[in-house]
Amino acid sequence: MIEVRDAFRIFESAAGGTVALQGLNLTVEPGEIVVVLGPSGSGKTTLLRVLSGLERLSAGGGNVLGTQLRDIDDAFRARNLGLLDQHYARSLSADLACRQTVALQLELLGHDPRQAGRAADDLLEQVGLADRADDRPGSLSGGEQQRVAVCAAVAHRPGLLLADEPAGELDSDNAATVYRLLDELVRGSGATALIVSHDAHAASIADRLVYVRDGRVVAQARPGHDPAFAVTHGWVRLPDAVLAQTGHPSLVMVEAAGGQLVLEPIDGTPAAALTQTAAAAPGPVVAAVEAVEKRYGRRIVLDGLSRGFRAGALTAVVGRSGSGKTTLLHLLAGLERPSAGDVTLAGDSLGGLTRGQLAGLRRSHVALVTQEPGLVPYLTALENVELGLYLRGADGGPREALVQVGLEHHLNLPAARLSAGERQRVAIARALAARTQLLLVDEPTARLDEENARSTGALLARAAHEHGAAVVCATHDGVLIEQADETISLDGETVYSSQM
Repeated sequence: MIEVRDAFRIFESAAGGTVALQGLNLTVEPGEIVVVLGPSGSGKTTLLRVLSGLERLSAGGGNVLGTQLRDIDDAFRARNLGLLDQHYARSLSADLACRQTVALQLELLGHDPRQAGRAADDLLEQVGLADRADDRPGSLSGGEQQRVAVCAAVAHRPGLLLADEPAGELDSDNAATVYRLLDELVRGSGATALIVSHDAHAASIADRLVYVRDGRVVAQARPGHDPAFAVTHGWVRLPDAVLAQTGHPSLVMVEAAGGQLVLEPIDGTPAAALTQTAAAAPGPVVAAVEAVEKRYGRRIVLDGLSRGFRAGALTAVVGRSGSGKTTLLHLLAGLERPSAGDVTLAGDSLGGLTRGQLAGLRRSHVALVTQEPGLVPYLTALENVELGLYLRGADGGPREALVQVGLEHHLNLPAARLSAGERQRVAIARALAARTQLLLVDEPTARLDEENARSTGALLARAAHEHGAAVVCATHDGVLIEQADETISLDGETVYSSQM
């Protein structure tokens, strides 16, 4: 179904070439569900775009369903491929209801509109959105939009599904539902799937796990088994965990002994254990919601929520998709107004302020990282952070902030050339550099691997503990939740808080 040979993809820019794929080899057999794992920036999304014909290889070759990669066009994609972009909003039209969005591909392929509508209703019911079929995307939460995009990608029962983080912003229950649906549709129709994901639920439906680093396949495994490391023209990448245990050596001796390869480090110093910053006593309340209600038509998202957010604390806001996590962040930032109740920021009630006054208050006191990073694509990572500081009239350390999020080698790369996870880290660096009293972050680790997610959680905790910010994160990621000082759960009408 898929064959890729010695694939290279190099993106040219004024700062020099960026190598996304370098000598990648991959074969996927008919009927397989293969899950591709790897850190942000490792080439996973570029691989999917090459397989769908949206990117052309700089060197190397391959084929999909017997068609050469260079010959894949719009007609081939429409008939044979199901594409699920990690930027799910691209699949949704603001002018179409959910049912229309899911049925659209079927109708374009000539199916009867009534049959297409019934098929769309069946899929929406399977992902728990039967009651939202007539709603438009603007009234849905990010997680609900993502589930609609999943339905739209599989409605025409494609022979090959290419999915990029299909459950990246869903809670555990909905993620399990989406992967169960993908498993049923792919296996039930005899199709094949290549799925990029950081989610454990993805591994549960996989026939094979493929690990990608530095634009190459570095290991493969069957679920539940240890990975076997790939040898490509004599090149093998050693696991980071193993290197850390031996002090990150830069040189090793290699010996063949009794049919085995033995590696012996000859330099390096065992790394000291990372210490987590300790939380001091919480400071004053920076922002608060008081008996807040938020309604969208007849739908109640928040119902009587009262809560203060103190300086020096990292608060994780959790709950199922659609429970109001993003709405709460937008209320705290003054981007939305409550249907009832009051929101205060830095001691000021937001209720009587004009839009201009709200914008001024945000500029002085709030940094917000949304699910879409909102970067200027032709500006470099460094320029994007500098621009954010300039617009605030603030001083800061843009270079230091980017180093903190692990992008020291990408300072001068245009945002358009960064991976989705790297762009998310630029947005986090831009927020950290502003050193505001209130830092609001919406699903900051949704597109990050576990290693970068843990690092991001530590950075946010440090922003609270060392710099005294009130940090509020909407998340469903256990890696981030375990680093929070407090957790607030929004689940229907149930609201509770717990000190971690």
